[in-house]
Amino acid sequence: METCMTETPNVTDNTVYLLRLAKTKMPFGKYQGRYLIDLPEAYLVWFSQKGFPEGELGSMLQAIYEIKINGLEHMVRKIKNF
Repeated sequence: METCMTETPNVTDNTVYLLRLAKTKMPFGKYQGRYLIDLPEAYLVWFSQKGFPEGELGSMLQAIYEIKINGLEHMVRKIKNF
């Protein structure tokens, strides 16, 4: 009988990414120097309509957008202070 092995998420990688999301600051523009989690939701909505930047920053902004629209930003704010 075959067993089905599912891959478990790498908790360490996910935790590191979440910490990076919490501690990364906006590198340019009107909100330069502000933590990504502290960016106004309207700014992230604008990016979602116009297109997120390419690369890692764009992926992080998109993740923050999803976190905010799903009401989970309080979780990221808690770990920002670690």
